[in-house]
Amino acid sequence: MKPSLSVVKKPSAPVQSGARGFSLVEMLVVIAVIAVLAALLLPALAQAKGRAQAIACMNNTKQLVLAWHLYAGENGERLPYNLGLVGSAFRTDMNWANNVMTWDTSSDNTNLATLTKASLGSFVGGNTAIYHCPSDTALSSVQREAGWTARIRSYSMNAMVGDAGNFSTNGFNVNNPAYKQFFKLTQIPQPAGIFVFLDEHPDSINDGYFLNKVPKSYSVSSGNYYGRWTDLPASYHSGAATFAYADGHALLHRWHQTSTVQPALPNAANLPIAISSSSASAVEDFNWVLEHMSIYELPSQRE
Repeated sequence: MKPSLSVVKKPSAPVQSGARGFSLVEMLVVIAVIAVLAALLLPALAQAKGRAQAIACMNNTKQLVLAWHLYAGENGERLPYNLGLVGSAFRTDMNWANNVMTWDTSSDNTNLATLTKASLGSFVGGNTAIYHCPSDTALSSVQREAGWTARIRSYSMNAMVGDAGNFSTNGFNVNNPAYKQFFKLTQIPQPAGIFVFLDEHPDSINDGYFLNKVPKSYSVSSGNYYGRWTDLPASYHSGAATFAYADGHALLHRWHQTSTVQPALPNAANLPIAISSSSASAVEDFNWVLEHMSIYELPSQRE
């Protein structure tokens, strides 16, 4: 009989008690490092979010321009109605958007039917999200108290594009009689240079009719401008606004004058804003919008 083998167990290592933890100084150092990293990363994350929202905004306006083209294609190249609705009791779903934005709790601020039943509604497939810029969170205190998160429209249409109703019954816009009113898509000679949609400052957006009057002192050759912002473009995207053009492209245009970049808050823009001819950057901003709004037209050139 073979002798059995016995297993000799090694004594287990003694358990050390009182293991050393972090000291207060070490914990403070770790917290400080985390705070520094957060300070470095958060602005970058905010910038990335802002860029993403700007891209989404441009995509929205490009989809609106596509719907605008589809409307013209089904209506003998006639462009959608673009009516000034402020101060008027007249409303019609023939307009491209049938609401007037306010800072109170009017249903026009939230009623999606004012978009879906309007003339472009069927051409966007009922997608009302494209009427709103993701960077536009402007609300009044009473609207926030009512539980709102946003108003439904951030974009307006160039007043010189489309049938402006009573303003354009004689074939030109009485607000800018020396400039071409585009009633048909085929009337726009350089579609890449005329904007259709833009994101407008929340203080002036009201109806969808974006209007700025050409100053009487306007001269095509000299560039001698003087006027005022009646409707103000937005500056949601780091001091820039989205513009979508008649050829279908969209871009961000950055403003040069601080007076053009007004806070996106109720009653913050103090409109109208006078444009002084002594301020080169203010004139440059205003001039840029005028140049991309329409073209100069002599009465003899009218159809």
